[in-house]
Amino acid sequence: MAVKKVLITGASGYVAGQLLPTFRQRYDTLLIDASTLYSRGRSNWPNLEQNRQGEHVEGVVTADLNDPDRSNYARYFEGVDAVVHFAYKRNSGEPLDHFFDEKANVELNYNVLRCAYDAGVRRVVMTSSNAAASWYDHTLMRERRTEMQDPYKLPLSFEFYGWAKATTEHLGFLFACGDLGRRMEVVMVRVGVPRDPEPEVYAVDPAAYKFRLGGYVSPRDLTQLFVKAVETPSIENEHGVPWQVVYAVSNNKRAFWSVASARQVLGYQPEDDSEVKFADDIRRLGLEDATGLLDVFD
Repeated sequence: MAVKKVLITGASGYVAGQLLPTFRQRYDTLLIDASTLYSRGRSNWPNLEQNRQGEHVEGVVTADLNDPDRSNYARYFEGVDAVVHFAYKRNSGEPLDHFFDEKANVELNYNVLRCAYDAGVRRVVMTSSNAAASWYDHTLMRERRTEMQDPYKLPLSFEFYGWAKATTEHLGFLFACGDLGRRMEVVMVRVGVPRDPEPEVYAVDPAAYKFRLGGYVSPRDLTQLFVKAVETPSIENEHGVPWQVVYAVSNNKRAFWSVASARQVLGYQPEDDSEVKFADDIRRLGLEDATGLLDVFD
């Protein structure tokens, strides 16, 4: 797929920041971040032109993608070859009330898909999460009733955050299947653990540390996957629908989320292994013996 111009939403965020150097080199990039100050928990961080390190993000513009009047930001989608969507509003308050924030996220995701669709954008790459199927991780895997999570198993979550991600994956399918009009290509990327696990935090909870080792994705692997999600010429599934769900994890010894679809469809070849990258911490915590999934939840 020939790609010249890419629109990135949530461009001041943590995950987008890992991709920006490569994306700026490869494409003409247009960067958007949400203008609502409570977006992604930034109530005490009013400058959306800065990342979390306080560094200036050159070229970012602000737009309220939750605004139901899409004419206020639809212009940013014109002439774009691909959209990479990271923008997200964090939830707050009691878990039973998270529905309302996550409902707003589903609406935000619809606005992005709809603007891309109306503007004739060929492909949208949307950030999903392992949380879309977190019930399997926290229930069946812990009880040893499954050992590897396939991205196409029915997504079931135990929280509204995961519900919103699963709902958005289905929303992407609606735009890809063609029954609304044209087929827009959609890749849903379930990002695993894009941060280095902190051994001091997890020293008292080895299972949580091993879980993060299994789901870890390094910056270069994450960047590679998103580049391939943008550029792979054909992403049609076995039914001819240009819609894919892939896990973004590195080539970890303790991996329990399958990257088979990412490898087979996108040509993803992860280079890093958390077992090697964090070997010193693993030895210090006495967690050297890894046997895959069964070791994660011990």
